[in-house]
Amino acid sequence: MSIGIHVLGELYGIDRQTLSYVENIEPRIWKVVQECHLNVLTSAFHQFQPVGVTGFFLLAESHLSLHTWPEKSCLALDVFSCGSAEQAVRAFDAIVRELAPTEVDRRILDRGRLWTSRAVSSSAPYRVVGEACGRS
Repeated sequence: MSIGIHVLGELYGIDRQTLSYVENIEPRIWKVVQECHLNVLTSAFHQFQPVGVTGFFLLAESHLSLHTWPEKSCLALDVFSCGSAEQAVRAFDAIVRELAPTEVDRRILDRGRLWTSRAVSSSAPYRVVGEACGRS
């Protein structure tokens, strides 16, 4: 049983000016959100000093979030949809096309595992897979 799809990724090699300021990235993400017909309930963007942005869209379908590291030319992107799996993947891919990274690391999770016999207890150990945006 699936409750939704979660598309996660790191996008590398994006123009640093695009990633640095809300006014550079917010309109580009809004363009994709509208083109993909996502149902925005609310959104918020935060400008870090001196550079860096976090953005969040609360969607009727779930959410879309992004976090930038201009010094590494990196953006972490998260699209979760309880609705159409195709819509979530399409939104992720549209953002990739819009921002034109040189490298993309994308993972897709089926969130339905939470309600199957394969579920793991919350006390189970976990492991970190790789480093996000080159952080150690």
